[in-house]
Amino acid sequence: MGHNPAMARGKHVSTEIDPAALAAIQTLGAAARQARLQAGDGQAAAATRLGVHVQTIGRIEAGEPGVAIAHVMGMLALYGLSASPVALTPAEPH
Repeated sequence: MGHNPAMARGKHVSTEIDPAALAAIQTLGAAARQARLQAGDGQAAAATRLGVHVQTIGRIEAGEPGVAIAHVMGMLALYGLSASPVALTPAEPH
């Protein structure tokens, strides 16, 4: 069985993500990382506390769009943060 490099980075997202949405995901990841560092936790400690694999913490912090939203929100909550609702607008047809 061959190695698939795309899978090494996590789940594949099958649709194009709007640049603004991707920026929001990356902002959440950066905030989670900053909060974790301010708490003095390493990625392994955060993973144990959240109940996920350490690679998931890295993927959250990197702003990878394939991470389950529950993991992202859980990590933010773990460090006392919450995400504000975002403005939803209809997508333009392709």
